[in-house]
Amino acid sequence: SVAFKKGTQNNFGDEQLSADIVADKIMFDQLKQCGYVACASSEEKPELIPMGGEGYSVAFDPLDGSSIIKTNFSVGTIFGVWPGNTLVGVTGRQLKAAGMAVYGPRTTLTLAIEGIEGSHEFLLMDERGVNNGSWQLKNSFRSIKEGRLFAPGNLRATNDNAGYAKLFQFWRENAYTLRYTGGMVPDVNQLLIKGKGIFVNPASKSHKAKLRLLYEAIPVAFVIEKAGGKSSDGEGSLLDVKVRSMDERTQVAYGSAAEVKRFEELVGKKFLSTL
Repeated sequence: SVAFKKGTQNNFGDEQLSADIVADKIMFDQLKQCGYVACASSEEKPELIPMGGEGYSVAFDPLDGSSIIKTNFSVGTIFGVWPGNTLVGVTGRQLKAAGMAVYGPRTTLTLAIEGIEGSHEFLLMDERGVNNGSWQLKNSFRSIKEGRLFAPGNLRATNDNAGYAKLFQFWRENAYTLRYTGGMVPDVNQLLIKGKGIFVNPASKSHKAKLRLLYEAIPVAFVIEKAGGKSSDGEGSLLDVKVRSMDERTQVAYGSAAEVKRFEELVGKKFLSTL
């Protein structure tokens, strides 16, 4: 009932749905109440907003994939937690925690925390009895292996990114299984559940990168790398990329070591030099 268009845009020019606005408000309200957050910023409100607490700063995408809600596909929330009171000039190596929530047939939350091995999936229990409404640990992810599963975002970029076109052709010729919904959270989450595969969202001269470094790319990279996978912007780990502005965007690859290496070799950043 909240999936209809609101008729407004966020600061990035993306059309907002009522669901985006509701989710954004819920997140900010909870962060203000916890007492441990100095400031926060969201994809819907890309500015540092004081939360009245101290200790950490949080960046989040309140409802990733909201444009596919009407199709009844799964959507999600992405967040990253940094120490201190700023979100500019930071890298993913400084993250204290990050997570992805998936809202689908099941509601799950996968957390990665500094100092704790692996990434860990919790299931929101929906049943009669004492467990209703509780979170129960269901999976611990420590490896993403090789496997013929791919989720290719921004496929239009194959028209003028020869490396991406070659990579896509490789997947086709080698009989990879295509699993892609258009929502990054469920499309990346499947790499954890299946324990294999690759998700990419490259850029080209005509079809620029859309994923936000701060709100989406870096927190997801933290979850994937803690789970034993790899991430890349075409040259190296997304965790090493410094956030220079809240509007900064990037191409991404997440998955097994060999698949991400192939992405760097074929796509890399050599086709971005003219952007």
